[in-house]
Amino acid sequence: MGSESHQPIHVFFFPLMGHGHLIPTIDMAKLFAARGVKATIVTTPRNMPLIYKTCGINIDIQIIKFPAVEAGLPEGCENIESLTSLEMVQNFIKATKMLQQPLQQLLQDHQPSCLIADDFFPWANDVAAKFGEIKLTRKQLPNFTQQEVETDITKLLKEITEAELSSYGVVVNSFYELESDYADFYRKVLGRKAWHIGPVSLRNKGAEDKAPRGKESSIDEHDCLKWLGTKKPNSVVYICFGSIANFSDSENCFSESLLMEIAMGLEASEQHFIWVVKNGENEKEEEDWLPKGFEKRMEGKGLILRGWAPQVLILDHEAVGGFVTHCGWNSILEGVSAGVPMVTWPMRADQFYNAKLVTQVLKIGVDVASQQWKRMEGDTIKREAIDKAVRQIMVGEEAEEMRSRAKKLGEMAKRAVEDGGSSSSDLNALIEELRSHCP
Repeated sequence: MGSESHQPIHVFFFPLMGHGHLIPTIDMAKLFAARGVKATIVTTPRNMPLIYKTCGINIDIQIIKFPAVEAGLPEGCENIESLTSLEMVQNFIKATKMLQQPLQQLLQDHQPSCLIADDFFPWANDVAAKFGEIKLTRKQLPNFTQQEVETDITKLLKEITEAELSSYGVVVNSFYELESDYADFYRKVLGRKAWHIGPVSLRNKGAEDKAPRGKESSIDEHDCLKWLGTKKPNSVVYICFGSIANFSDSENCFSESLLMEIAMGLEASEQHFIWVVKNGENEKEEEDWLPKGFEKRMEGKGLILRGWAPQVLILDHEAVGGFVTHCGWNSILEGVSAGVPMVTWPMRADQFYNAKLVTQVLKIGVDVASQQWKRMEGDTIKREAIDKAVRQIMVGEEAEEMRSRAKKLGEMAKRAVEDGGSSSSDLNALIEELRSHCP
């Protein structure tokens, strides 16, 4: 690789403005940069600090203005995690479509070899096509909604599907061994180009790489590791519902009554735990949203983190033996890479499909939530179901069987990204194919 007779490859990465999209894109850009490819991430001013903090000196950053006010959003509202209503979601979609011209100008100015754009920018295909470039998109989110009336969201999903079909191929944050039947079907039956180059989070080897991913953690990683170090192997269950879910926000699935059920379920399970609670509860007194005396009773047994948590660092610790997750793809891959069984609690988008992959295909988890394709109501999941599911992945013969399968998958994931592994080979093949299309 890296023949001097070739012009250096320059890849633009354009992720959606949300931690669940930014973080794996940063990891992906690092993978390309480590192989001698010039990598540039395109983002907006308010999202630049996250990228600057974690991407390193080998990654360039290009900034484009986010038209928040023009789209009817508050000034500075540039991240999907700041959206609190359906109207704001619709305005955010409107704002992303207004990024088309600035992105086109960047491509004109820098003439990169390739644009890897987020699926939520389906119009990026048309922008790239004006420059004769190779178009690559991330694997699309499944169109699981069946609505008779077209909405902004269903229209966007349709555009995403069309954009994928017209793109050159897809770059997937996954590894072949994890979903080989589906990878083969996509490439051999559908005849579509795809490169599986993940789990990209595994490029972070040391604690210094794993800890600063995303926002500022609500706990010092050394304190977190010290607490985990007092626990036996596979004795702690980690509970986190992703970067968007906010228990106090009805638009994002949870209610305080459900928060209470989770607390009571955890206490009944008698398991040690780390529980990440987001946003709305941070400023509240304990008695407002937890059973009376809960934190005192759980002292030494449970750790509640209010805000952002160093998830990869926690999952990789030997004391962690299970993961209660919303089934976002990043979390699924991080759980698989850590080799831990999971309690699946899907809420939206691809999370229901991901949950089925975990529970029914890979058989490394159990489901606690409703199987209906809808947002979770505040009273649908009871403490008894939470207690049962947590015990299922933590103790007993069934838990050990799931843990054994999960550990084997974790080993496969690590081998996939090593030299000669399936993901490493796919990445090399992708870069060589890009080189063949460069002038």
